[in-house]
Amino acid sequence: MIRRTMDRSGNAGFSEDTIDLAGSGFSGGDRPMSAAASPRELTLRGIVLGAVITVLFTAANVYLGLRAGLTFATSIPAAVISMALLRSLGGASIQENNIVQTIASSAGALSAIVFVLPGLVMVGWWSGFPYWESVAVIVIGGVLGVMYSVPLRRALVTGSDLPYPEGVAAAEVLKVGNGVGGAEENRRGLRAVILGAVISAGYPLLAKMKLVAEEAAATVKIGAGATNLSAGLSLAFVGVGHLVGLAVGLAMLVGIVLSFLILLPLFTAGGPPPGTELADFVSTVFRQQVRFVGAGAIGVAAIWTLLRVIGPIVRGIGGALAANRARRVAGFEGLELTERDLPIGVVGSTILVALLPIAVLLWNFAAGGPIAASLGVTVALSLVFVLVAGVVIASVCGYMAGLIGSSNSPISGVGIISALGISLLLAALFGGGVEARPLVAYALFVTAIVFGVATISNDNLQDLKTGQLVGATPWRQQFALVLGVVFGALVIPPVLDLLNATFGFQGAPGAGKDALGAPQAALISAIAQGVLGGTLDWNLIGLGAAIGLAAIVIDEVLRVTKRGALPPLAVGMGMYLPLGVTALIVLGAVIGHLYNRWAARQGDPAFAERMGVLTATGLIVGDSLFNVAYAGIVAGANDPDALAVVAGAGWQAPLGVMLFAVLVVVAYAAMRKASRPLGPGTA
Repeated sequence: MIRRTMDRSGNAGFSEDTIDLAGSGFSGGDRPMSAAASPRELTLRGIVLGAVITVLFTAANVYLGLRAGLTFATSIPAAVISMALLRSLGGASIQENNIVQTIASSAGALSAIVFVLPGLVMVGWWSGFPYWESVAVIVIGGVLGVMYSVPLRRALVTGSDLPYPEGVAAAEVLKVGNGVGGAEENRRGLRAVILGAVISAGYPLLAKMKLVAEEAAATVKIGAGATNLSAGLSLAFVGVGHLVGLAVGLAMLVGIVLSFLILLPLFTAGGPPPGTELADFVSTVFRQQVRFVGAGAIGVAAIWTLLRVIGPIVRGIGGALAANRARRVAGFEGLELTERDLPIGVVGSTILVALLPIAVLLWNFAAGGPIAASLGVTVALSLVFVLVAGVVIASVCGYMAGLIGSSNSPISGVGIISALGISLLLAALFGGGVEARPLVAYALFVTAIVFGVATISNDNLQDLKTGQLVGATPWRQQFALVLGVVFGALVIPPVLDLLNATFGFQGAPGAGKDALGAPQAALISAIAQGVLGGTLDWNLIGLGAAIGLAAIVIDEVLRVTKRGALPPLAVGMGMYLPLGVTALIVLGAVIGHLYNRWAARQGDPAFAERMGVLTATGLIVGDSLFNVAYAGIVAGANDPDALAVVAGAGWQAPLGVMLFAVLVVVAYAAMRKASRPLGPGTA
């Protein structure tokens, strides 16, 4: 099927806006390829469309990451939008649509940099996000992620049996959309995304008008202690739960029970200090104690994952090197299109060249502070750390994405380990005789570069799997990944600046009552501060590690006995994230599971399930984009209540809960309606 599609596309030749970089000097044996051999793939219109989708999805992901500590995969909705729009222009191939989703997916994944970069504002080192410095950090980390993942393609994609759930799903969407009946499915898919977005954006609009509450919350006594029970009324959280699935949702529920029904009541049993409100006391205990127990569980889960994948990664890289030697003998031009990666010489030289701007960035960042006394040694060791950690992290994240999907990959755990590693290195270099804050800021800056590698390698191999299944040319797709990195890097800093100026981040100097939690950045910053300031309570980390080990054992037993799974990282996330975020993610996971069971009984189960994924994605996009737009409104009006039409009162919470429940029902009714069987002969 793929070969026939390629032949039809190839016979159509290149259009005027096709960008063919073959023969541009990648290697001595590279030659221009004929139109008959190369399908329409890397085109100007595809790049422009990918850039436009990038702006929307990256902004949505930045907001979601700051609010919920999670991001969503953008491959499938980007593919649907691309097919719907390019089909109307005519002449689109499956490979061209694949390039669009690759660009958008790469930039969407890169937005997870908000798990680290806001930490520099939280610790008071930055007051905002210096544009070109932020862009440089994001671009360099992202490009390194692309380069590190190129030699892993053969090891972990073509030469392995990893499932790559999101990559395979995106390929199926592309195949169906380019086949018989594809036009109708594309239209329905695009409508599903738009309808989900409209429904989801409606609730926060009413909330900003003060007609409904944004959260339902209460502080309740449990024995001698107390806990906070809350649920953020956001359809984005329901959409996230639908996408992550039941196993992750139930594992998060286990973490919720451990943190909010066991640990928090125990840690608050002594009662609040005189003059402190109970709710404020409970919230403080959660942030300063319970959250670090969750961090310990997350760290152990990430280390366990690393230990599990070292063997397959080493064997896979060995196979990739052997394949590269064979390619050198046969010559680049002797390979099929679907086997042509960026030459290893280009990859290696790009990695080495990237070390120079990294050194300049680190040198400028640390100059004038206490690090300046040992600046050369510190920068040199930091470069080695970035180089070595990048290789390990790219391999680990790529493997984990192939195993459980990019959305479920424990990338936050990788960030925690990176921050811990560079913090321990700096502590060994400077001891306790240096002011901690500059060291913390430097550790976060280095972690941001390494985390860029993690975010992209977590996504790239998923995209390359899609490309393998639809007959794409790997080097063109890898070039598109670099373009996505650049587009995303240009968008992320101004969105961060806007949200910082409008809402601020919890814990940062001058943060207001509506400040965004930025939970992952807060955790990574707190770990760096704890290690370098000598204040980290290792007992709390140790307790979390013990819980993480128990979760690992239970998960392994469940998997061996084929009775399900208990993803340890999800348990840690349930312990660490605020209940206002996780409660509705669990709800969404349960509702999504029930919907998928319904979809499995339909005439076309795969189509019905895809419509569910697209509508759930719309729920995320609509809520997130509205809040980004609202930040712009507030900044322009210089009024945090720019849309308010009534004053706050007691009736907003019960009304909000009822309306929210109605909107969830409406969203899933629309999802089922979109999943009705496609008519015969539709095209």
